[in-house]
Amino acid sequence: MVKGANVGLATLSDNVDAVIVSLGWASPTGDGDADVSVLLLDGSGKVRSDADFYFYNHPVAADGSVHLLGKQPAGEGSEDRIGFDLTAVPAGIERVVIAASRYEGARFGELEDLRVTLADGSGEELLRFPIDDAGSVSAFIFGELYRRGEEWKFRAVGQGYDTGLAGLATDFGVDIDDAADAADAADGVDGVEADDAGGEGVVGAGVESAVEVASPSPAPLVPQDSGEPLPAVPAPRRPEAQGEPRDTVRDEPRGEAGGEAGGQPRRAARPRTARRKVTLPKTARASLAENESWRPARLFPVSALKSDRDRETRATSVLLSVMAQVPEFGRRLTAGFGAPAGRMETFTEVSLPHGDTPRRPDGVLRVERAGKLWTALVETKTNGNALRTEQVQAYMDIAARRGYEAVVTLSNDVALEGSPLVEVKTDGRRKHKVALWHLSWAEVAHQAQMLIRHEGVGNSAHAWLLQELLHYLQHENSGCHGFQNMGAAWVPVRKGIDDETLCQGDPRALEVVESWERLIRQVCLGLGGELGQKVLPVRRARRGADPGERRARMADELCRDGRLHAEVLIEGAPGVLTVAADLRTGKLRTSLEVPAPEQGYPLNWVKRLVRRLAEAPADLHVETLVEGDGGGPRGTLERLRPEPADLLPKNGARITGFRLSLFKGMGSTRGNAETGFIRSVDDAVHRFHDGVVVHLDRPVARRSTAAAPAGAAG
Repeated sequence: MVKGANVGLATLSDNVDAVIVSLGWASPTGDGDADVSVLLLDGSGKVRSDADFYFYNHPVAADGSVHLLGKQPAGEGSEDRIGFDLTAVPAGIERVVIAASRYEGARFGELEDLRVTLADGSGEELLRFPIDDAGSVSAFIFGELYRRGEEWKFRAVGQGYDTGLAGLATDFGVDIDDAADAADAADGVDGVEADDAGGEGVVGAGVESAVEVASPSPAPLVPQDSGEPLPAVPAPRRPEAQGEPRDTVRDEPRGEAGGEAGGQPRRAARPRTARRKVTLPKTARASLAENESWRPARLFPVSALKSDRDRETRATSVLLSVMAQVPEFGRRLTAGFGAPAGRMETFTEVSLPHGDTPRRPDGVLRVERAGKLWTALVETKTNGNALRTEQVQAYMDIAARRGYEAVVTLSNDVALEGSPLVEVKTDGRRKHKVALWHLSWAEVAHQAQMLIRHEGVGNSAHAWLLQELLHYLQHENSGCHGFQNMGAAWVPVRKGIDDETLCQGDPRALEVVESWERLIRQVCLGLGGELGQKVLPVRRARRGADPGERRARMADELCRDGRLHAEVLIEGAPGVLTVAADLRTGKLRTSLEVPAPEQGYPLNWVKRLVRRLAEAPADLHVETLVEGDGGGPRGTLERLRPEPADLLPKNGARITGFRLSLFKGMGSTRGNAETGFIRSVDDAVHRFHDGVVVHLDRPVARRSTAAAPAGAAG
């Protein structure tokens, strides 16, 4: 699309009740970023209340109409996805503005490959709007969805704002907090809770949904050959507003925040925050066990699992049952598939006709909203078992014939951009499209961690269920451990590098590069779940936009130099974390470059840096970065602690920053054992973060406190 153009969604696809809009960009430095925001506007072109403004502190609509899905690596940069359930958008809303903002004086003109794409419920991209004239603005409207009668259309806007997110929001009627609320806004306020997946109530209540199968079984909490599943955990009621807000709305309130009798403005109702939801305590209670040999009773036991089939059956039932019982978790996983926000039911032991032999998918997901059903078949693999193409193809064919929306695969493998795990064929003559989605068990564990450790869930029963799920997934006998094997090419490639017989163009080198990319993605998921922060692989623009070309170039570099290289962006870190594996020397290097302060004296800089690293490992290497080609002084932290001035260049060269590095030996085997390469990379990243990054000064708060709307702060 071009700027100013518009198009009706129904003319592009028959599956546009739910759509996913992605805002993407790339940064030459690898650390450029922006935050997305959405505004729902009525006929006056304004929000009805501050609750119609969705941004990083208010990411989910209670009715399921808007869900900020977060960032993911894409091409040479990243993209931020937003899920829209257009059937749930309130009738009074005529326009949905899709925007993004930058911070700390950054401008959109500094980013590359700005674009907005829109995909339908099957995941097929319907439109793309590239932007090459963003200019020196700190906020930008990419596009908007708007109604024309009963039809939704999309307009490519491409309009910038010099006044940032606060100015954009104010123009559309959002009431912005005063700077007096800076301390609270800086804390970060999580958004409105999607109570019971859009307010649909507990599983089993409301409209009956008949599954088109013979004798379907709802996914039980503990799968058994006989007996009844555990009873459903009741969903919590939405509590009344807790306490009064600190500030009143300055302008005459609109909609639900309307004035009271006598013309006095009513205080804005602030949504519940994650701090008022239930999360796990930071320290576990003291055990009442008589000795350490006693093991706590678990809801999902793993000791009886003897075969891969047992593991697959148990893992599927455990996951699907928790998704149905914990609405926040179920919605978290299905929103990215284009599923609506509604009442969810899950099933196992389902039989579906397919030729002479019925097929039995591992599970079925069903979501009901406004009398419509969204259905997905689920195929699960555990341990190192790979998905079978013919099996997934059969489920795709069944889903297409029966009008189902998706097939979801789960395994320990991590999907790569532009490289599907399973190649399936689609019948172009069929009008109905079926989406194929993949989840890694590591992604499932990541989402559970984010909810119970950082963002919170509705009540203590939900938190306990998620904790039991997480314990099950992380148990060594569950088979749900994520990416666990560098593949058959790992040993011959390492041998070829050692004896210098590996040639460029060898397909085995490409296999190793793909495994390396999967490993880094999984390391990011694990660290991000522990920290409660965004941790993403960095894609440098200079490596190219096409994923296949980028991997081929990395494979050539591996053959030539014997090294694997990756960069990781950790939210709140002062720089990009670099991970390098030198297969010639068997060494792993984790490093981070800290920019020099803009003001002050170099001697004070190095003293402060060494002081901040007082608890860092003594073998940390510190190198001074200077202008020009020559390197600066370097040494271990142990040697530099008594004499920080040794980091100052003798020739008076201008200091641009400092590089901090840790080295460790890497595992030799291709698996995740104690001596495995996968374990060694994961340990190296965690050691560097816990030993070095946590001690460094955080960058200036990137989000303006003025951008917190008065009605959305808690």
